[in-house]
Amino acid sequence: MSQNPVTRAGGKFGLSSKETRDPIGIAVLALNKLGQSPLLDKLKMRKTTEAVVFNATKSGFKVAATASRTFAKKGKKGAPGVKTPAAAGKGLFDLTPTEDEQMLVDVVSEFAMEAVRPLASEANEAAVTPQDVLAASLEIGLPILGVAESLGGIAEERSAVAGTLVHEALSKGDMGMAVALLAPGAVATALSLWGSDEQQQTYLPSFTEGDGVPAAALALTEPAVLFDVFKPSTTAVRQGDKLVLNGTKSLVVRGADAELFVVGAQLDGKNVLVLVESGAEGIKVEGDPAMGLKAASLSKLHLRDVTVDADAILGETDGSTYTEAVRYSRLAWCALAIGTGQAVLDYVVPYVQTREAFGEPISHRQSVAFMVANIAIELQAMRLITYKAASRVARGQDATREIALARKICADKGMQIGLDGVQLLGGHGFTKEHPVERWYRDLRAVGILEGGVLV
Repeated sequence: MSQNPVTRAGGKFGLSSKETRDPIGIAVLALNKLGQSPLLDKLKMRKTTEAVVFNATKSGFKVAATASRTFAKKGKKGAPGVKTPAAAGKGLFDLTPTEDEQMLVDVVSEFAMEAVRPLASEANEAAVTPQDVLAASLEIGLPILGVAESLGGIAEERSAVAGTLVHEALSKGDMGMAVALLAPGAVATALSLWGSDEQQQTYLPSFTEGDGVPAAALALTEPAVLFDVFKPSTTAVRQGDKLVLNGTKSLVVRGADAELFVVGAQLDGKNVLVLVESGAEGIKVEGDPAMGLKAASLSKLHLRDVTVDADAILGETDGSTYTEAVRYSRLAWCALAIGTGQAVLDYVVPYVQTREAFGEPISHRQSVAFMVANIAIELQAMRLITYKAASRVARGQDATREIALARKICADKGMQIGLDGVQLLGGHGFTKEHPVERWYRDLRAVGILEGGVLV
């Protein structure tokens, strides 16, 4: 019988049996042990010389079914899946992370700074996240953070707050690599939240058991001018006990590697999520190089008469599941914007304090000092609204308003923070010698991309 991944992690990092029974504690301790592992040194030293630039003009179209994994049908057909219970409310307006959540933030931040940040520039140039970093994220259980403990994950209750904190902490290292690391977890979380018993038993063991967690992608964005995520052009048509999908999804995270897609489509006038395996006939993937998030290896997913079983629909068919997915994805993007914005602030403060002009640090100029102060103010506002939204989601309360507010402020102010960061560095902000130009490009994605990540 396969071990629970939490137990495996506990054994791998030398944790006690008591520690392995604590879902959040195991994540924290496993991450902490990673800092003492030789793997970290390997990550810091590794060069991405074997990486291939993900370029459509060179690779053209390719069949996405490059992986040999097959998902054998299991579970009870038509039976409801396991649902993660909502978090208990404290009855207070207190968004302070719990002790366990703060430990998680501290350790993931350390991982982001020591394992992700040093390789970010190379990953950006190569347009791929190094395999060693991807492997480390699997070893510490990152993809199953939002999966219920009863399904082999590490969540005793709805973990929207913990997920938000992890997204923020990782993106301090690099948003592009963070998206690549978090993409499989988006699909695993979706299966945990909305999957039927058959879907959960068929797909989740691949994420929670064994060593080879599949690359997977939540594909909602489409290559259309003024794209409205609630009006997808991708269609699903019923043909007997089958669904036939047609359409194109863009900016799909690690699409060429993905073995499982969750595709947004319109069925009988309602928006639905459909599980599509990469081996299905009619799937093709091409590179979709973008302005930012290059390390996420963004792709276009073409669906041409792709046939799947009718029970491949994830969740409800009335549009409610699709709407929830969009909102939880936007919440995740807000968290990524906060982390990257914090990286900008942490970088520009020492820069303006040491960069001199006319015999004194440029931080002595009011225009510079006010700009830095505004970044800090907007970041705190972004964080407050996003945490509040995540808190309501975790407790099972309606967070429609809060997520909409978070999306608006994080898209607008996140982009402004990136712009101000470049401006504060002057000519240096325009060069690749400093990472701010990359953060500026990445932050633009927050108001554009849908799907990809999920809390």
